[in-house]
Amino acid sequence: MNSMTGFGAGSAPLKGSTLRVEISGVNRKQTEIAIAMPRAWSELETRVRDLVAGQVSRGRINVSITLQAGSDTPAGLTLHQDKLAMLKTRLAEAESALGRSIDTSLDSLIRLGVITEETEADITPDEVWAAAEPAVQQALQAFLLLRAQEGANLRRDLLSRIAALHIFRENIIERAAGVALRHKELLLKRLEESGLPLPADDERIIKEIALFADKCDVSEETTRLASHLEQFANICDKQEAVGRTLDFMCQEIFRELNTTGSKANDAGLAQIVVAAKTELEKIREQVQNVE
Repeated sequence: MNSMTGFGAGSAPLKGSTLRVEISGVNRKQTEIAIAMPRAWSELETRVRDLVAGQVSRGRINVSITLQAGSDTPAGLTLHQDKLAMLKTRLAEAESALGRSIDTSLDSLIRLGVITEETEADITPDEVWAAAEPAVQQALQAFLLLRAQEGANLRRDLLSRIAALHIFRENIIERAAGVALRHKELLLKRLEESGLPLPADDERIIKEIALFADKCDVSEETTRLASHLEQFANICDKQEAVGRTLDFMCQEIFRELNTTGSKANDAGLAQIVVAAKTELEKIREQVQNVE
């Protein structure tokens, strides 16, 4: 079992500088991979995405790739004349249409790729990939290790809560066993208070109690509940991604508890069901963190 949250970093030398890769993950129902890297290296995005996608199956994964200049690397900028000329033409057209001048900041020129750092622009994609691939793998392994460690903690917590639901189930069975008898005693008491006393072995009393007992019987629900809880625990022991399966099992467990509560006809039994639902909600919240 793995968590969807984690962090990992890796680095590799690249022409006197350091290429740094950082990978982090947060919860998502589906797989989303967001990659932030210099525009000059954008053609490598697909390769990075494929590496990450091969190791994760759920969650939003953020990948950041930066080049950190070394102390002995001179800082410099490259001006792309062709892009600047095109930008100048388009700005003139826009100013003419708007009837006013448009200010262009250095930040916007960098974002548009008109100005780039020399250390990024002068390195070929193959050179970048030779450093980026091992750095991504290093970051990915650290990321996966942290997810596995967090997943182990989630597994322990989930199993402890499933054990608590087993106890709630036993309490439900114990309480449900006396519901029909308590109803019989209450019915006889009300008849007596109304001046209509009947013996306990009266056919009408027996028929009423039999119908009531059948209506509030929760044996099927508790049997299915035991099966669902057992399946949940078994799924937690699997090595593959189990988040979606556990989420489905939570729905099935809730269904049995909800049906039990609707058939309860007993305040004590209803309170046990509410407590069990509260514990289940905590499980569902944790499952949202599972890959």
